[in-house]
Amino acid sequence: MKYMLLIYGDELALSKTEREQCYSDSAKLAHRLQSAGQYLDASPLHLTSSASSVRVRDGKSLVTDGPFAETREQLGGYFLIDAEGLDAAIAVAEQIPMAKKGTVEVRPVMEISGLPLSHE
Repeated sequence: MKYMLLIYGDELALSKTEREQCYSDSAKLAHRLQSAGQYLDASPLHLTSSASSVRVRDGKSLVTDGPFAETREQLGGYFLIDAEGLDAAIAVAEQIPMAKKGTVEVRPVMEISGLPLSHE
């Protein structure tokens, strides 16, 4: 089953050096997951200051700068994995470097028909 591991944290809490180390450690984890046949995708996100939020109401688009919600922790990146179950997905989430400083939300991915196949 596919799981999305959403990584939340205070995007200003890490120094540049700590952020680069986090990226390096995350890349190493991605390679270990690839070797185990669990890796599907992963990526950090740019800071929320680069975000735009889009809402369509009554056929009209409203685009605003910034994230959807003001929170203490922001969505900073993700891993998309294939795991045998929730316990296996949680075991991977525990290995994500930002789990030590923020939160990793583990959510199963719904499989629906009609979507194009990924570029695997």
